[in-house]
Amino acid sequence: MNHREPATVLVVDDDATLLLLLRQALEKAGYGVVTAAHGLTGLQQMYEHRPDLIILDVMMPRMDGWETVSRIREMSQVPVIMLTAKDEEADKIRGFSAGVDDYVTKPFSFAELTARVGAVLHRTRDGSPARANHTYAVGDLVVDLENRRVSKRGELLSLTPTEYKLLAVLVENAPRVLSREQLLAQVWGEAYLGDTDYIKRYIWYLRQKIEDDPATPEYVMTDRGFGYSFRKD
Repeated sequence: MNHREPATVLVVDDDATLLLLLRQALEKAGYGVVTAAHGLTGLQQMYEHRPDLIILDVMMPRMDGWETVSRIREMSQVPVIMLTAKDEEADKIRGFSAGVDDYVTKPFSFAELTARVGAVLHRTRDGSPARANHTYAVGDLVVDLENRRVSKRGELLSLTPTEYKLLAVLVENAPRVLSREQLLAQVWGEAYLGDTDYIKRYIWYLRQKIEDDPATPEYVMTDRGFGYSFRKD
């Protein structure tokens, strides 16, 4: 049996009380925890500790969450959960388009956040589906599940961990159509069942990266009213 080191979570928030409570809740759940009070220190901690996941507040002094996640994505695809008091749809879209893997709105329960952390780490650390020793070449797109690499016309594509897992699940099941609930269960986990907006958003983001014309997709196909499939020659 393989024994993996406990995941390290970096928490970046300017609320000292919340930072302490989050540390206690995450350590109780078995995670290693590193904290930072603002984005600049958070980036320094990321360099030093190479966390497996980052929980990032939006409203912070010196460098807010938006700029911080932008800096993170310039150098790393580490999964990020945004933590914010805002519940506006535009903010969620902004977060997901910036490469955020999940979005938790204050107030929240520590049990909920811990479950989300576990679900994100499960899909980003455990890699691709079971039959991961395959390379799929469809048109100009090559999906190498063994090495977790996706390329198009020979150029490596930069996918977030969630985008990659979504593509991997679709590819492994091609050409079968998967319902939104099936995709939620396989990609996001049981904690996300019912949140079908995740599917719509991430299908859109994925198409922006792999399709020549996202409005007329060639690879990720929609079965209206049911779900999505991956084209298989």
